[in-house]
Amino acid sequence: MSRLIVVSNRVSLSNDVGAGSIGGLAAALATALRESGGLWFGWSGETTPTFSGQIGLERVGGVTVAKVDLEPQDVDEYYNGYANKTLWPLFHDRIDLTAYERSFDAGYARVNQRFAETLRPLIGPDDLVWVHDYHLAPLARDLRAQGVRNRIGFFLHIPWPAQPLLVTLPGHRKLVEALFQYDLIGFQTTESVSAFVGYLGAELGIAPPDADGRVTAFGRTVRLGAFPIGINVEDFAEGARSPTGEESHQRMRDSLAGRQMILGVDRLDYSKGLEERFVAYEQFLGEHEEQLEKVFLLQIATLSRDYVEAYQDLRARLDAVAGRINGRFGTVDWVPLRYVNSGFRQDELAGIYRAARVGLVTPLRDGMNLVAKEYVASQDPADPGVLILSRFAGAAGQMADALIVNPYDREGMAEAIQQALAMPLEERRRRWEALMRGVTADDTAAWRESFIAALKPETGRRPRLADDAA
Repeated sequence: MSRLIVVSNRVSLSNDVGAGSIGGLAAALATALRESGGLWFGWSGETTPTFSGQIGLERVGGVTVAKVDLEPQDVDEYYNGYANKTLWPLFHDRIDLTAYERSFDAGYARVNQRFAETLRPLIGPDDLVWVHDYHLAPLARDLRAQGVRNRIGFFLHIPWPAQPLLVTLPGHRKLVEALFQYDLIGFQTTESVSAFVGYLGAELGIAPPDADGRVTAFGRTVRLGAFPIGINVEDFAEGARSPTGEESHQRMRDSLAGRQMILGVDRLDYSKGLEERFVAYEQFLGEHEEQLEKVFLLQIATLSRDYVEAYQDLRARLDAVAGRINGRFGTVDWVPLRYVNSGFRQDELAGIYRAARVGLVTPLRDGMNLVAKEYVASQDPADPGVLILSRFAGAAGQMADALIVNPYDREGMAEAIQQALAMPLEERRRRWEALMRGVTADDTAAWRESFIAALKPETGRRPRLADDAA
């Protein structure tokens, strides 16, 4: 039996596994790694004065983890630079925030080569290698240069940009050519597959994929497909009913004071549409005087990348808008917008989700967005809440029974909030049941198994392509 080797920028496992803090992705991959006796390789998050390639091995939750330290310059150029200041904004349609410097590009190439050189001795002849996300797009090219002939798959967790946007990236052809060293390239949605195929046609004159998703360019044939990621539904259902989840839920219920709660849970990022969400909520309050003091928005926005100026600016703007809303509408015993930057464990979140009448998930651009699925999985079947979901989240293609909104339409968002709050129980149940069926069917296990099956030589079900129904 071949082993599975997972490679990502950071290893999403810690010795806190089992305490309610492990995420769905980590749990899904850990299961496959335990079953195959595989390992998870990535950056330790630590720095060293000089890169040595020394691997730190440990067992975490029954999984072998291999980590390496990077030099401070590596972190600045590869991670802070090319990954987070160049590729992340570009792939989320924010050309105005995209920064390109040749030193970033050089650091990105250097770290991917270092990963390849360090990982190479750990790869056995029959191992399957699964590389994750935009940080490591060129890794297969560098592994091939090291003589690796194994099956290697790549999964992009964020959206793939449209061709007119991608060509603004210096070296865009080099990036795409490197991807053709993989055997399987997986995307979250058929829309991203279509965007990738559109680039190949417009820039390279490459014919569309065949019926099995195979396309040939740069002397290699790769398979393309959409593999929408899911969550472990039972984990969230159990988390909401666990002692911690029950305590979290009761705490929120006590704080409602008879009011209805609208909930947003996001990482603080300009792609999440938080400022647009706040302004739409302000519009809702201004238009519905009858809802004043009867509802509040709890926005959990965990801080991230605070070293990046764009994130600092966003945080300052959100603080200002939140202050304006509370100053305009608040009373001595009612805060209309509760805005917190703390992080919460998975089981705590499940209890908070369960207490919310409305889940507000309105990113401007997202590969998938698992918060939408987590919210649905955590609901009380007898009295479920309503999901409001951006059409620009990858999850929207699977969750048509949510209230689908355009996050750029302030008035439309305000109307959706009112519709959700006024929705009768029978309709809430009908929508939730349909959403729950989809979330359960397309869970983490289905995502993992379909990708691995497609990666194995000449096996696996046909991936979803751009012209397939979502």
